[in-house]
Amino acid sequence: MTAPGTRAAAPAEDSDDLDVEEALALVREANDDQPGQVPAPAPEAHGEEHRAVPWRQAREIAARAARTRVRRAPVTVPLGDALGLVLAAPLDALTDLPSFDTSAMDGWAVAGPGPWDVRDEGVLAGHAQPEPLTDGEAVRIATGARIPADTTAVLRSEHGRTDAQGRLHTTRELAQGQDIRPRAQECRGGDQLLPIGTVVTPAVLGLAAAAGYDSVTAVPRPRAEVLVLGDELLTEGLPHDGLIRDALGPMLPPWLRALGAEVVAVRRIGDDAEALHQAVTGSEADLVVTTGGTAGGPVDHVHPVLERIGAELLVDGVEVRPGHPMLLARTKDAQHVVGLPGNPLAAVSGLLTLAEPLLRTLAAHPAPEPYTLPLKEAIQGHPHDTRLVPVVLRGDRAAPLHYNGPAMLRGIAAADALAVVPPGGAGQGEETELLDLPWAAAGIGVCFT
Repeated sequence: MTAPGTRAAAPAEDSDDLDVEEALALVREANDDQPGQVPAPAPEAHGEEHRAVPWRQAREIAARAARTRVRRAPVTVPLGDALGLVLAAPLDALTDLPSFDTSAMDGWAVAGPGPWDVRDEGVLAGHAQPEPLTDGEAVRIATGARIPADTTAVLRSEHGRTDAQGRLHTTRELAQGQDIRPRAQECRGGDQLLPIGTVVTPAVLGLAAAAGYDSVTAVPRPRAEVLVLGDELLTEGLPHDGLIRDALGPMLPPWLRALGAEVVAVRRIGDDAEALHQAVTGSEADLVVTTGGTAGGPVDHVHPVLERIGAELLVDGVEVRPGHPMLLARTKDAQHVVGLPGNPLAAVSGLLTLAEPLLRTLAAHPAPEPYTLPLKEAIQGHPHDTRLVPVVLRGDRAAPLHYNGPAMLRGIAAADALAVVPPGGAGQGEETELLDLPWAAAGIGVCFT
């Protein structure tokens, strides 16, 4: 069992996931080449289950498939737009840090042993080089201000006192160089601060700015386009007359952004095969995400359109519930299409199974470390397939949520993660792998850019 607040790694498994170094090697090539017990779902028919692949295998296929699109050249990105990207060039120091001797504290710059005569003027941060000090002299100084030449140390405000004659005395022993940040204490110009492959966090942005950068060279954000299918979908108002509200149109774009994508368009296609064909073939996105239409119904046009354009089906069904009719295809232009089921929670399952690893590899992000927590309650499993069940994290336990049917969003809206439940289910207290949701996970996945 893991200790509260910690995440234990799941048992190691063989994986063909593309690692960050491999992805970045391709980026460098591009740079050279180009400028209670939770109820189980009702049993479902296995009419075409022979085509489906296991859930873990589907994720591995999606991660490796993205190699064909990693060859986009690195981009120069202003610091304000770089959060969540991966460095495609080292972050080297452009100057010494600090670039001059500075005061680490508010107080007095002093020269020689005390007591000291205090100059009338002070030294503030952002001002030019002050006049040198002579032995027995002191000057008021602010944190971050340039140290006058021949300064012995900085005496902190709380450690100094003045006598009736206005001379400064120290109440503590003062060491040579005390509270002075010497030039190049952190780095010298040309030192490597961060290597290729570093994820740009808020702290990285701060370091880059301190080092004098206005922009960084990064792996470009993958471009995604969302195609919302279905004539039965309403964009406003209450459901009526057999029509339902579209939940995926509002949900998918921000979710894709949270996964690191730049959403270039959201289009409503309806049940129009020709419109779907034109939208897929006309898209310049790295990833096209469709909603619904992945099964074999009379208006399920995704498979026929992919066949018409000669796309290669890499995944055609996954052994997971909800969401088993999801698919992943690659077009002749090395563009990828992720077909999500139309039911909302099934679509979330497809998003995290296929789109997340594909986008992660496109962006050269490292795969998250798998972790497990014991279940607070047992979860019934599917006889053959993996189940993804919304859970909330309560201390060192994962508590399953109800309302986890394929068409339901009530459970996932309250969830911190999805539990990966193996075929047959998992008992109370059993360690179960968890998939964090982007906004619940620690780290850069919370970036909505």
